[in-house]
Amino acid sequence: MRLRNKPGAKETILSYPEYILTDGSDFKGKWQERFSKVQPIHIEVGSGKGQFIVEMAKAHPDINYIGIEMQTNAIISILEKQLIETLPNLQLLLVDGADLTDYFADGEVDQVYLNFSDPWPKTRHEKRRLTFESFLATYEAIAKPKAELHFKTDNQGLFEYSLASVTWYGMTIKKVWLDLHNSNYEGNIMTEYEEKFSSKGQPIYRLEAIFNGKEAV
Repeated sequence: MRLRNKPGAKETILSYPEYILTDGSDFKGKWQERFSKVQPIHIEVGSGKGQFIVEMAKAHPDINYIGIEMQTNAIISILEKQLIETLPNLQLLLVDGADLTDYFADGEVDQVYLNFSDPWPKTRHEKRRLTFESFLATYEAIAKPKAELHFKTDNQGLFEYSLASVTWYGMTIKKVWLDLHNSNYEGNIMTEYEEKFSSKGQPIYRLEAIFNGKEAV
């Protein structure tokens, strides 16, 4: 969904380089320098307005979080939240999630989150889905061995596709939830979309999968 333009968004982003980067390639392999403590790095690809990544950073001060978003008008909403919270374990990156190997070194990331990604339902758009094999390969390239991918969606078709995609890719499915909010899962932090859809009774699907590494050919 395209967000309404925010006047002065680009200027605001450039005014806070301590919280947000529009490139990030200079910190490839050096992301720990952006944080006050050396801690595990978790990234969210497609952070939207940032409710999830901000609340995760508040709930888990022992983890460093990076919210990655390609829409300027979305990431400015996260920046506005960060300017209020000033969380030392949260950084923002305004880039395309398909190019993460340009911004992160091999094995630099401990965990990847995908929340309510665009389902791209048409077959001809399959390669744009964030659980398509090329995206999974990108996440694996920047992730530590046995890193986890956590995925949530309200879209049953995308969830079924993603289950098949991570399985075909060779990942181990750790756990699956077919109705997250009617399960015994504890510590769930919702996104804006999740609040909206779950309030209407829509089931929320979630999976956790582990990267196992590719065998040399």
